[in-house]
Amino acid sequence: MAHIQLKNITKKFGSHTALRNLSLDIADGEFFVLLGETGAGKTTTLRLIAGLEKPTEGQVYIDGVDVGDWGAAERDVALVLQQYSLYPRYTVRENLEFPLKSKLRRVPDDEIKERVLRVARTLRIEHLLDRKTDRLSGGEMQRVSIGRAIVRKPRVFLMDEPLSALDAKLREALRTELKNIQMNLGQTFLFVTHDQVEAMSMGDKVGVLNHGSLVQTGTPQEIYTNPRDTFVASFVGSPPMNLIDGRLVGGRAMMAPLNFELPYAGAAPGGGNTEGRQLVFGIRPEDLQLEPGAPVEAKVHDVENHGVEKIVTLRVGDTMLRATVPANTNVAIEEAVRFAWNDTKVLLFDKASGISLRHAS
Repeated sequence: MAHIQLKNITKKFGSHTALRNLSLDIADGEFFVLLGETGAGKTTTLRLIAGLEKPTEGQVYIDGVDVGDWGAAERDVALVLQQYSLYPRYTVRENLEFPLKSKLRRVPDDEIKERVLRVARTLRIEHLLDRKTDRLSGGEMQRVSIGRAIVRKPRVFLMDEPLSALDAKLREALRTELKNIQMNLGQTFLFVTHDQVEAMSMGDKVGVLNHGSLVQTGTPQEIYTNPRDTFVASFVGSPPMNLIDGRLVGGRAMMAPLNFELPYAGAAPGGGNTEGRQLVFGIRPEDLQLEPGAPVEAKVHDVENHGVEKIVTLRVGDTMLRATVPANTNVAIEEAVRFAWNDTKVLLFDKASGISLRHAS
C-alpha cells in the first residue's frame, strides 16, 4: 500500500503544457478516480507517478519520499492499460507467472504457483490457465492483464482506462469486480477515465481534470451535488445538469434570453448580494417536474425511454432542458407541457467566471 502525493506538478511537451500546477493527494488504500475529457492530462499524470515521465516542475512523493530520481522499477507500481499487453504465444498461467520470474524479484517456485492460483480464483479465470491468450475474449484478456498486475503485489495500481474497449455489459460487470478486488486487497488504486459513470460508481474520491488543471476533488456525492463550476456541473451527471442564464429579481429567477421566470426562495450563498447579478442557474434533470399548472410552458422535443425512467428533452425558445421523469409519464413529441423546478436544489454560478457562488464565498 502507498500514499501518493503530487505537489505543484507542471509538465510541458515543447510548447504544449499538459499539466499545470497540479497538486493531488491520494490516501493509502484509496480508490481514486481521475476524470477528464480526452487530452485533459490523465495519462500524463499516470506516467509521472509510474516514473515513465519526469515533471518539468514539482515533486512526486510515494509514502512521503520524493521519488523524482527513482526509475519505474524502483517505484514498484503496476500499470494496467486499455491495450492488454499480454504475450499471445503464452498461456494465461505463463502470462501471470512472467512478472514473478524476473531477476529483480526472484520469487520461489512454490510461491509463484500459490500467487497465480489465488489471483486466478479472485478473477474467476482458473478454467483459462492453460489456454493461450490469443484465444481469449476481450473481457478475459483484460482480467488476465489485471491479474498480471495483482500477482506482483505492487505498492500502487495505476489503471489507464482499462475498461473502455469492452462492451457495455462487460464493462459494468468488471467495474463491480474491480472495486471488490480493490476493497479486498486494501491497496491504493489510481484509475483514470473519461467516463463519468465509471468515476461515480467506483471512486472513493474523484478528481476532475480540465485542460491540465485539477478543477475539483471530492467524493462522488460531493462532486455531483456541489460542483465547483459550470464545467464540473455539465461534465458530471448523466444526463448533465441544466444550465440557464438569468438574474435574480425580487425572489424570482428571470431567464433573460428566454423570457420566462421561476420562483427562487433560496438565500444567496455566503450572504452575498445577488440581486440583478448576471448568473447561471443550475438544476439537475431529476429536480425538474412536469405538472399541469406549473409556471412555464415548453414543447417536448425528445423522449428517451430508459426502462425505470424517461428522459424528456424540453424546448423553451431556442434552449433545451432535460427532465428525468417516471417511466409511466405519458408525453409525446411536440406536445405542450408545463414544468417547475425544486428551487431548494438550484445552484447559482457566476456568469463571468463560471464559479459556483457556494465555492466563491
